[in-house]
Amino acid sequence: MHSLWHTLALPDQLSFEEAGIIGPFSDPASDGLFTPLLHQQMIRVEGKDAFSFLQGQLSCDLRDISTEMTRLGAHCNIKGHMLSLFRVIQPEENIFWLRGSLDLSEKALAQLKKYIIFSKATAEIDNDLIGLGVQGKAAATRLSQLFDLPEESLPSQPGQAIRLEQISVVCVGEQRFELWAATTALAPLLTQLQQMLSLMPLQQWLLSDIQAGIPDLRQETSEAFIPQMTNLQEFEGISFRKGCYTGQEIITRLQHRGQLKRPMYLARVHTQSLPLPGTPLHCENKDNVGQVVLAAETGQAGEFELLAVILKTRAEEDSVMLPDQSPLQLLELPYSLDARLFESKR
Repeated sequence: MHSLWHTLALPDQLSFEEAGIIGPFSDPASDGLFTPLLHQQMIRVEGKDAFSFLQGQLSCDLRDISTEMTRLGAHCNIKGHMLSLFRVIQPEENIFWLRGSLDLSEKALAQLKKYIIFSKATAEIDNDLIGLGVQGKAAATRLSQLFDLPEESLPSQPGQAIRLEQISVVCVGEQRFELWAATTALAPLLTQLQQMLSLMPLQQWLLSDIQAGIPDLRQETSEAFIPQMTNLQEFEGISFRKGCYTGQEIITRLQHRGQLKRPMYLARVHTQSLPLPGTPLHCENKDNVGQVVLAAETGQAGEFELLAVILKTRAEEDSVMLPDQSPLQLLELPYSLDARLFESKR
């Protein structure tokens, strides 16, 4: 945990753990809430060939990315399964930040370094880059006050970004933002942030990610999913118009000649403890019909919401359960998947 976070004045009901702030949920109707994104870490790719290197490795199209636009993008193995999943941010020319899961950062970096040796670029974990998640009904207003600029100049659509005072502000949903910067840029604003916004536990931030259907990847699920299985195409995290990249042949074949049998669903469950990523799912008469991608508390005792990749026929026809027999209640995703993905093309 970065030493800067120890300067935060936590309310009595909240406390710090290595994974982030824990405690009861803050009022979701608040004007503005924030939390350190301690579950994520940044890999910095820099150099003359940074663009071309990443264009040949990630599933998204780097031509879409600028200081004003980010993309989710997967780094896959040759079989098209996701090794890691990033949000790609470009703070300036020839520099890209790959924001991904902390527990996957070492593996993700090692995989990138396998291919970067022939490029005029470097890839390293940047421990000085830290992030905040900000949300709330007036989050944009509070950020405009913080940075002293018109609210309409802030990014308002998911993926859009703006570079302010050496801080990258990324919109990840309606009234939801990620702020990423070096400690020296973010530290001077921290006192003012605490005066304008209330702290919230990390689980509350993750719940909003889950409810938005945003995919994630953790150590337990690395190499478990092809990108379409996590609905990554809905976030323009897969490009079918650029050249080759690692795993591209398998991913493109599924899109144009295959049939997606295991998409990602949003669900609610009542159980005793938080379902972990990779937790296997089953039906009464069939095992291994899916697995949990990510789960979070809802603020209600014993209730959790989760994203899970599930065999479509079982999700729609049977009761899908956790290993402790707790049944999942499927919820509606905030986006609709292309029905053609599920059609047999043979």
